[in-house]
Amino acid sequence: MARTVFFSFHYQNDVWRVNQIRNLPNIIGTAAAGFKDASLWEESKRKGDAAIQGMIDKALHGTSVTVVFIGSDTAGRKFINYEIQKSIDRGNGLVGIQINQLKGQDGQTDFLGKTPAKLIAAGALVYKYVDARTLAQRIEEAAKAAGK
Repeated sequence: MARTVFFSFHYQNDVWRVNQIRNLPNIIGTAAAGFKDASLWEESKRKGDAAIQGMIDKALHGTSVTVVFIGSDTAGRKFINYEIQKSIDRGNGLVGIQINQLKGQDGQTDFLGKTPAKLIAAGALVYKYVDARTLAQRIEEAAKAAGK
């Protein structure tokens, strides 16, 4: 059965890295806060925090697992704790996936940033991204741990 997954990540820094994963066969996810492209992100930023939180809430609807992709600045993202807390509130499975070793748009890898404290506090396991098959296994493990 296909699982709907919320992908949380630092859009400006890591969208290129995450798109390498999202574009793989059998990976179906929603961009962080449901932002499908930069224009929606820019529009929501102009509308303020409440609008962004509303988009996050809407994007989480119908998901069973939240994958927090961890790059160099993920832990410092303004809405990362909101996304994690809302995922916890809805009972989503949580998993952290380190993506700093994937090449960005500039062809360079990045340094590993801190794991968001709220993700650690939630007891979520964190792994380095390996491949689509392993990511699918990690998603299923997180779902089972949450009883989904």
